[in-house]
Amino acid sequence: MIRLVALLALLLPVQAAASCRQVTFEATPFTLCEARAGDDLRLFLRDGSGAILGDFTAVEASLPPGTRLSFAMNAGMYHDDRRPVGLYIEGDRHEGVLSDGGGYGNFGLLPNGVFCISDRLRVWEREAFIAAAPDCRYATQSGPMLVIGGALHPAFHANSTSRAFRNGVGTSADGSRAVFAISDRPVNFHLFARFFRDYLGLADALYFDGNVSRLYAPDLGRADGGAPMGPIVGLVERSDPVD
Repeated sequence: MIRLVALLALLLPVQAAASCRQVTFEATPFTLCEARAGDDLRLFLRDGSGAILGDFTAVEASLPPGTRLSFAMNAGMYHDDRRPVGLYIEGDRHEGVLSDGGGYGNFGLLPNGVFCISDRLRVWEREAFIAAAPDCRYATQSGPMLVIGGALHPAFHANSTSRAFRNGVGTSADGSRAVFAISDRPVNFHLFARFFRDYLGLADALYFDGNVSRLYAPDLGRADGGAPMGPIVGLVERSDPVD
């Protein structure tokens, strides 16, 4: 019986609870969720009728039977009508164009960047994205970049008093790993960027938003609510038993 239980433990898929966890960096709490290249990581914006989904419940309801969200979070800035600011790709659907960020607040704190989901998971600085022209299955543009090739964004200051609840994504240099993080206490850009670089060891990271930042992590008992959102990123997994 013991051997059978051990065998079943090896055969069963890893549960989503392992993908999200709470950590502390420099006395500041963060919640992070991790995805790997090859995972069913998607961006969500509109339903089948073209209406913007806007919240985690609507995204969950749009999934096929037998699947669920392991986690999700807001994934980029948006206009008042919740259209994405900048480039957005969701399969064959492209909305907006690659933007230089002019006139869009934090989005315009250059350089901004693009989170691209293909066979790899990559955060690209905007000019590098243009040069590489990666074939993204999903992509969302946001800004500013937090970490660029291991360097912090040059405009960030350690003693900045501008603090907010912030969220973003960082990726490893080889594109095998993406970590989505949200601060559980208001932080400035400098601390948030160092969290990705110094705690998570990620070479590139992109800011998604602040104050409207929200996370859905059901296995942590977390489902942040609030006003409707624009783009949402989520990891989809099977919810039905595996034979």
